[in-house]
Amino acid sequence: MNTPDRSLVSSVLGEYGEATRALLFQYLPSAEPRRYLYDLAADYPKRGGRSFRPSLCIATARAFGTAMELALRTAVSIEMMHNAMLIHDDVEDESEQRRGKPTMHEAQGVPIAINVGDLLSLLAMRPLLDNRGILGAEMSLRILEETERMARESAEGQAFELGWRRDNVVDVSEADYLLMVLKKTCWLCTIHPSRMGALIGSRGMLDLDRCIRFGFFLGAAFQIQDDLLNLEGDAKAYGKELGGDIREGKRTLMLIHLLEHANKKESARVCGILGRRREERTDEDVRWVLEQMGAHGSVDYARQVAHGLAGAAQYEFEQLYGYLPDSRDKQFLKALPVWVIERN
Repeated sequence: MNTPDRSLVSSVLGEYGEATRALLFQYLPSAEPRRYLYDLAADYPKRGGRSFRPSLCIATARAFGTAMELALRTAVSIEMMHNAMLIHDDVEDESEQRRGKPTMHEAQGVPIAINVGDLLSLLAMRPLLDNRGILGAEMSLRILEETERMARESAEGQAFELGWRRDNVVDVSEADYLLMVLKKTCWLCTIHPSRMGALIGSRGMLDLDRCIRFGFFLGAAFQIQDDLLNLEGDAKAYGKELGGDIREGKRTLMLIHLLEHANKKESARVCGILGRRREERTDEDVRWVLEQMGAHGSVDYARQVAHGLAGAAQYEFEQLYGYLPDSRDKQFLKALPVWVIERN
């Protein structure tokens, strides 16, 4: 695969992320109760992040020659919805850290965190309603319909993951995992931003279903790399607790591979660890599972799969956007498949 232009990716993410956050904060009301709601709604957005999702939306629209202003409100909605889901995901996963700080439910309690997440998901609708004055009623309605589908797909994917953990399902296949990732990760992270950027940029002329393959391959590579970083990334750069996926019992590709290749004794121990509650899984449990993943080649296997998916995303990019005139935004999109598996 081609080496990505890191400076280009960093520059575009910085520029479009800054524009997105500037407008996002304008959609957060300055009202009461500030201490228990509105100030907290700004917490996760203020922590930063790469702004990958809104940047993907804006860059896709601009690659078609469209002004950033036409895609900006949709990008803001995507970023607000992402932060809302992060708050809820952290509660559901019992995560302790997010972007280098205590998660909202750790700092504020579960009830308040859930309410703030609910608020952000509702506030995410306002930029889409404001699209009517910029994109017109018909286009704005299509974006709202697409947003509803994305939210439904995401909930279905989250249901798979939560259900597997609750019922301690240990026969999850690689195909099951990729279906879960398609729904939980790809629709919000890559498919929806791509579809919205293409819809706005092409003024409704592009068949949006063509974006699904590119978005799936890109998003799945992104998710597997995220799972790998959870095991071996730099703690400060990663921003979440290392090994948290093992402690939370998540069915990652590495865990699935381990269960398929471990002997009976090892498999029984893994299943026993997964069968415990999160707080009952010890540091020793996490270390042992990680050692087994290394011994059975599970980490290397996942890395190979991520590279294969990134290669497929590069191919799909050419099929989808190869005909567009060369531009900074097109080069940014082209660089993303390699960037997602080389980020740290």
